[in-house]
Amino acid sequence: FTRCCQETGFLMVVKCRQQNSELKACLVGHYSDPLFYEECKTEYLKQREEYRATGIKKKKQKFTSNM
Repeated sequence: FTRCCQETGFLMVVKCRQQNSELKACLVGHYSDPLFYEECKTEYLKQREEYRATGIKKKKQKFTSNM
């Protein structure tokens, strides 16, 4: 999806519909997985606890597309 949007530019709304649908299906699959949900929740709670203890925000990770 990212590559399609970068290559298409402004017309991405029309030309990247299939890739967008595939991306949504992939994300729904991950977010519906109870193990993945618990992993994300645990990580969030850990970061929140660390912030509350130190008052220092942890830098956000930048994820890159593996496409």
